[in-house]
Amino acid sequence: METYSTRDQKLIWHPFTQEKTASPVLPIVRGKGSYLFDENGNSYLDLISSWWVNLHGHAHPDIAQSIYKQALELEHVIFAGCTHPPAIELCEKLSDLLPRSLSRFFFSDNGSTAVEVSLKLAYQYWQNRGETGRRSFISLEGGYHGDTFGAMSVGKSSKFHNAFSDILFPVFNIPFPSTWMSDTNVQEREDSALSLLEAYLKTSGKQVAALILEPLIQGASGMRMARPIFFERVIKMVREYDILVVFDEVMTGFGRTGTTFALSQLSEEPDFLCISKGITGGFMPLALTVTTESIYECFLSTEWSKAFAHGHSYTANPLACSAALASLKLLLSDSTQNSIASIQQSHVLGLEEIRKRCRNVTKIRSLGTIAAMDIEEPLPFLKEAVHKLLKRGLIIRPLGKTLYLLPPYSITTKELERSYEEILNCIV
Repeated sequence: METYSTRDQKLIWHPFTQEKTASPVLPIVRGKGSYLFDENGNSYLDLISSWWVNLHGHAHPDIAQSIYKQALELEHVIFAGCTHPPAIELCEKLSDLLPRSLSRFFFSDNGSTAVEVSLKLAYQYWQNRGETGRRSFISLEGGYHGDTFGAMSVGKSSKFHNAFSDILFPVFNIPFPSTWMSDTNVQEREDSALSLLEAYLKTSGKQVAALILEPLIQGASGMRMARPIFFERVIKMVREYDILVVFDEVMTGFGRTGTTFALSQLSEEPDFLCISKGITGGFMPLALTVTTESIYECFLSTEWSKAFAHGHSYTANPLACSAALASLKLLLSDSTQNSIASIQQSHVLGLEEIRKRCRNVTKIRSLGTIAAMDIEEPLPFLKEAVHKLLKRGLIIRPLGKTLYLLPPYSITTKELERSYEEILNCIV
């Protein structure tokens, strides 16, 4: 009798996978809370929130019920020329959580498209104003912003898109001064990066349309973290040249950094905010690019050429918006906020134990509900460790030599304590 995994191998091409050398896929048939279950009934603790999208645990009944209820009323409607209550209510709820300046919401499908929208809006904003010389962008070295062509261009230094480097538009990269526990040289790295940015701005600042960055932490490049003061200094410098600022909070949004959005930990506000991943609690694809009233008004005209001619078939899907509303309500509840605080504390204790007992672990770091460490061993060692962890019922997917934990908020203190013990057993 064929298993799901053998049937899969005959049909499916998986993302971010070298199919020739990849291990057999794990056939997951259901989820509940912080756990996933395979076709044989084995359970696995989802320590990476299924690619960072799951906030409240799998198959959460509140979100499922919200989708079901909405499906009986309206499953979808064209969003050009139409609107519907879930979209309006979601934007109203988000408005209460964001700076007042971020007041206009543009819907799309996923993180890549949210970023793509922000880049296109920033570029066309200057075109609509008649400042056609602003045609370039600035990003941070190592930043990953998605897989559409604009997103790949501003994220090409992440090395995920090398196959397309010849057809991506040029972008200036600022070095990313990542930091970690007991780091003593971070100030020197920050000053060096800022000096390079200052020199570039003096010669080319008036040709830049926008700066894009992941605030506080770069996800796909290895959960690299930098200090808030560095981002604030970067933003202040580019503001002197009227450069627009994009915050890519696709990963950092909805509590991951300890606050609802990472921007709350910075004194400087963006012109664009990109959000996706956890917005629906992991149930459905949805994304938003949020911007200011002044940018919105720059697209108002009697000329069609100044409109923002961009959209997606499932823009503002009512089912996804309903899921997002239910997820947001759960996120703001006292129980979830207490869980976020508990996860942060568990990370601190678990990482401290790893620091004391593991000599092959460096650059230990944490921010909010995210913990990360670099394993200073050949990659086959880490691959074998991850295989051992899977056999012990823990799902972890490293980023290069970086092992990280980014669990759903449903995880308990005991489950995290067990996770750190198992990690210790596999990497010591």
